[in-house]
Amino acid sequence: MEQWLEIWWFAYLVLPVLIFLARILDVSLGTIRILFVARGVQTLAALLGFFEVFIWMLVISSIMKNLDSPFYYVFYAAGFAAGNYVGIAIERHLYIGKVALRIITQSNADELLAFFREEGFGITSFDAEGAKGPVKILYSIIERKDLKNIIGHVKQYNPKAFYSIEDVKKVSEGTFPVSPKRRSAKRGRPSRFFPLRKGK
Repeated sequence: MEQWLEIWWFAYLVLPVLIFLARILDVSLGTIRILFVARGVQTLAALLGFFEVFIWMLVISSIMKNLDSPFYYVFYAAGFAAGNYVGIAIERHLYIGKVALRIITQSNADELLAFFREEGFGITSFDAEGAKGPVKILYSIIERKDLKNIIGHVKQYNPKAFYSIEDVKKVSEGTFPVSPKRRSAKRGRPSRFFPLRKGK
């Protein structure tokens, strides 16, 4: 490494870029891992933790031994900041886990309720009193991958509705729509593999 540092273009171009990119990768994995831990996704969190430490041991630590100028510190800090941004951006597109959706609207929510039920989503609604009068509160636990579609329908049926989204770590029971793949599998397999539960 000392021989490479004697070459100006490596010391002032290549090495800073390596520090920056390695730090982005390391922090991105760490950011996603923390979010997975908060959601209870144990297997993926452990796997990301392994690669996070592996990169730190093989890349970051070896580079840090040769930092002798504040010039490198700037790229190190910039990589850390960019890694947080990239990690969160990646996590938003993973669509892993479930979220709690709470909708509060002053207008009629019958069409929105019908949409939830037709699509197979579990939905709980009740009347409440808001700051400006009576409101309807809708509460549902949904898959994160379905969130964009549902929010689009909320804006379509109740444009002025207030809604909030919270991560859910664990769900014991609930009503969720059957995916197209599972519906196709059910249609393609003999009925004996999917016995109907008789009512009491």
